[in-house]
Amino acid sequence: MEETLRATLEETLTDPTSGPNVMTFLVIAGLGLAMALIYVPVRLFLTITARSRRLRLLQRIRRLREALVQPLASPTSGPIPSANEAPSSATPSTSS
Repeated sequence: MEETLRATLEETLTDPTSGPNVMTFLVIAGLGLAMALIYVPVRLFLTITARSRRLRLLQRIRRLREALVQPLASPTSGPIPSANEAPSSATPSTSS
């Protein structure tokens, strides 16, 4: 038993590129490289699109805040017509 372990250890130390461990390492290293090559572009794409969505949302919020700060109508212009009422100047009155 001891002789077998010593022979295996000597064989591995003399030529580390032989044996099943090298193939295992190469397979795992290759899978890691493939995962990195897929993950990095996907992560960059998602980060860039999330930032652009966030920027558009912040710009929209900013515009809405500015619209709330501005007065809707000046006090001399009179009441604001509702959405389903037509302005009186747009429809001619034909009363006889």
